[in-house]
Amino acid sequence: MRLVWQLAGTAAVAFIGGQILAAVQGNPWLTLAIGVLTAVLSVVVYGWLVRRTERRPSTEVAWNGAGAALGRGTLLGAALFGLVIVNIAFLDGYAVHGVGSVTGAVGLFGFMAAAAVTEELMFRGVLFRIIEERIGTWIALVLTGVLFGLVHLLNPHAGLWGAIAVAIEAGGMLTAAYVATRTLWLPIGLHFGWNFAASGIFSTEVSGNGTPQGLLDSAMSGPVALTGGDFGPEGSLYSVLFCVLATIAFLLLARHRGNLVPRRRRADRVEATITLAR
Repeated sequence: MRLVWQLAGTAAVAFIGGQILAAVQGNPWLTLAIGVLTAVLSVVVYGWLVRRTERRPSTEVAWNGAGAALGRGTLLGAALFGLVIVNIAFLDGYAVHGVGSVTGAVGLFGFMAAAAVTEELMFRGVLFRIIEERIGTWIALVLTGVLFGLVHLLNPHAGLWGAIAVAIEAGGMLTAAYVATRTLWLPIGLHFGWNFAASGIFSTEVSGNGTPQGLLDSAMSGPVALTGGDFGPEGSLYSVLFCVLATIAFLLLARHRGNLVPRRRRADRVEATITLAR
């Protein structure tokens, strides 16, 4: 029952915020403000729901130390995407023609902030965390990763390969980042840093969404395996490679810290089911 309440609450904030963002899309400063407000409110609502339904502090979104973890995640996410672009550009798949839209980058900052926070709260904070309690880290990581990829099939220029790539990249790396740290701030930062670098800085497509221009006036060309085609660089084999390497590093760190949850025995699963239903 707690899964339903937490998922419904965070999804409601995401939906309302998304509708308002769509309505103010032409105004970058309003988009920035609404996006950041949606992100903050979703964290507040998630924390309140966790405290109400689980009778414990919502330590995974504790504000103490949030800035440092968020900053590290943002820098790492942006650096990872930067590596992807550098490698694509090395093979003449990415070119910059000049300055793009500064105000476009401002609006994308707000939009990507809202998207990163709400998606991490729903997929890592609610779905993965609660499912992991019942069936362990490994199976929960695969199941929620696949679900995260499937959700991206709803995007305008998505396809099967794009969904698979997102399941491997984001579903794996972002979940592993949460497991390694047991805080949502690092995966939120990773998610935001990657998406904002892709859209707000390098002006590339993000998950086939028809992303508007960001800071650079750029163009991509070449084989789909290199550039990701209409889905964007997230469909590039470089993205898959670098995110898999990051996933492995986070999982090794999680194992070193003893953060991996083993699969429960049947008796334990029955007890967990009873607890989940409360």
